[in-house]
Amino acid sequence: MQNRDEMKVIKRDGRSEVLDLDKVHKVIQWAARGLENVSVSQVELASRLQFFDGIRTDTIHETLIKAAADLISEHTPDYQYLAARLSILHLRKICYGRFEPPRLADHLRRLTGMGLYDRHVLTDYDENELEVLNAQLDHSRDLQLAYAAVKQMEGKYLVQNRVDRRVYETPQFLYMLVSMCLFSRYPRAQRLDYVKAFYDATSLFKISLPTPIMSGVRTPLRQFSSCVLIECDDSLDSINATTSAIVRYVSQRAGIGINAGRIRALGSAIRRGAAQHTGCIPFFKMFQAAVKSCSQGGVRGGAATLFYPLWHLEAESLLVLKNNRGVEENRIRHLDYGIQINRLMYQRLIEGRDITLFSPHDVPELYDAFFTDQVAFEALYLRHEADPAIRKRALPAVELFSLLMQERASTGRIYIQNVDHCNQHGAFDPSRAPIRQSNLCMEITLPTSPMNDINGKEGEIALCTLSAFNLGAIDDLAELASLSRLVVRALDALLDYQQYPVQVARDATLARRSLGVGVINYAYYLARNGVRYSDGSALALTHQTFEAIQFHLLQASMELAREQGACDAFADTRYATGELPIDTYKRDVDAVCAEPLHLDWEGLRTDIARHGLRNSTLTALMPSETSSQIANATNGIEPPRGLVSVKQSKDGVLKQVVPELQALRSQYELLWQMPGNEGYLQLVGVMQKFVDQAISSNTNYDPGRFAGGKVPMKQLLKDLLIAYRLGIKTLYYHNTRDGADDASTAVTEDACASGACAI
Repeated sequence: MQNRDEMKVIKRDGRSEVLDLDKVHKVIQWAARGLENVSVSQVELASRLQFFDGIRTDTIHETLIKAAADLISEHTPDYQYLAARLSILHLRKICYGRFEPPRLADHLRRLTGMGLYDRHVLTDYDENELEVLNAQLDHSRDLQLAYAAVKQMEGKYLVQNRVDRRVYETPQFLYMLVSMCLFSRYPRAQRLDYVKAFYDATSLFKISLPTPIMSGVRTPLRQFSSCVLIECDDSLDSINATTSAIVRYVSQRAGIGINAGRIRALGSAIRRGAAQHTGCIPFFKMFQAAVKSCSQGGVRGGAATLFYPLWHLEAESLLVLKNNRGVEENRIRHLDYGIQINRLMYQRLIEGRDITLFSPHDVPELYDAFFTDQVAFEALYLRHEADPAIRKRALPAVELFSLLMQERASTGRIYIQNVDHCNQHGAFDPSRAPIRQSNLCMEITLPTSPMNDINGKEGEIALCTLSAFNLGAIDDLAELASLSRLVVRALDALLDYQQYPVQVARDATLARRSLGVGVINYAYYLARNGVRYSDGSALALTHQTFEAIQFHLLQASMELAREQGACDAFADTRYATGELPIDTYKRDVDAVCAEPLHLDWEGLRTDIARHGLRNSTLTALMPSETSSQIANATNGIEPPRGLVSVKQSKDGVLKQVVPELQALRSQYELLWQMPGNEGYLQLVGVMQKFVDQAISSNTNYDPGRFAGGKVPMKQLLKDLLIAYRLGIKTLYYHNTRDGADDASTAVTEDACASGACAI
């Protein structure tokens, strides 16, 4: 074996020189500065075992990074920062050929000249402004990132050539350029203050941005809405237009929600009996092919959730589309499914009665009332059940619900939408703008209507632009006032800044100006405040927090409306009639949490009546699987599975450590420590009291807690009914414990992270 003192290395510029182990040692020592329980010699030793004669210096650097990352554990969490600092050093040398980043103006000119940045930034900002913003840049913030954050940014967010994976920018330029783009149209006297404030809020992780914004804003591609909701009518023209819209949006990084509930059932008459309809499945397959036709530029794969009512005549065949039994002809496994339910369906279950299935085409007024008017729906349903001229089929409600819950349990990805809650407790007046679907990740509830021509002006595609507050970075709820002003102004400006591949999406978006601001790091927030998911101790804090979030966001939107005018479709909202979320929530929540209101809602009501709102919606709680990693935060509102999570993605295996692990180890309540779902669902119900859209909430089951190691159907149905009673609008994943080690649980990226609305 050759003496390492005689080994040659190939430098980045191609020159050869003798390996200098002292340089290697100094680099690791620099990366370890100020960190606890990390060993420079251990990283050095693990790396040197893999050195060989003629090794490239960039390979040496990658070896050091991997050696440090492999040492990340529950007991030595600071290796995540050592690995991250080594990664940032490596990244800067790739981007700039040195450690020190260039000046903002020089970097901007270089990447604009390469066609990687949108040219407008150079013309919108003068040299003096660029110097002011360059002084605001704090590249040392790169060194505060954790390893998982750096790798996710390298893989998904930083501007790069996605064929050879060459990266051309580092994180602080990303945050600054996003801020500059979003506020570029503001008056010169104001915009630098907004740019600097938004840069600080995002680069310090008080505000978390979604994948489309972080990867797209500043580039020539201008489509940044995370979620797209497309409704299909029962006609070939509409089915073709829907398919075209799916392709256009999935290619531009959006997650798709498809409402296909209107499509008539198998065997229905076509052209007065000249032919029999082939049913839903062939057209669902067509939608699946459209979703999977684009890779979204290497950022993530296409994904969609398809919606239909539980009472559809083909329900029994549709409910099993995702399972592993059957053959390709009667399965569509690469879509997820949202099953739409209302009060009458639940009543039939509770009372042990039948549910009657209809083809929506045969009862169009029933389908419309399903969303707009629950009293009218029940009357029509009873009338149609008694009408022998209408094709129908009845089966016990318990059988249909059991099939639904069995498929939800076995696949994990059959979702629930309570359509009456979405319409009765949402932002919109259902008589004017009914909610007929949700999105990929079950947190968006916006009006849609079918289109028959992709280039026409009829119909409505709904877009929602997302962001989130990092609860772990907020020390006082009063901070939410200024943060809300920033995020509302930034996202609202984005609606005018971006481009729209489909005209009906543009028209609806600019009329409604819907936003969805959620949260990340809720689990850390609870741990830091010494409260838990399952025992009721977090109810009051959660009520106070989400009251403040909704209040300040509404106030920010009202203030923006006072300056720039209310959104054109404001009259379609409940806000226009003087109603607020505190008026429409499900009152059963009061029996769970009696916390009073703390803010001046009546004053806000008066202000909204006077000025309106700039945005039809303000809140939606999304999973945030990817963007939470950037902030080294726990994702969304979910409890972590372990203190260290091993996350498998297309970028490799990444270890993520919960915030303040050493100090708060005993305060975290992990997922499988929770005795059941009820405590968690109560918290979601409290959140839903204020959130004007929906919440991407999960149910979780440990079979080991039940006799025979099997979760009984009775428990699944009980939790479903609890969620409905508490006013929860949607349920996302059904997770089942698989026996993995809780201390270091492998988690595969979810649909939102790998396929769509990963915020």
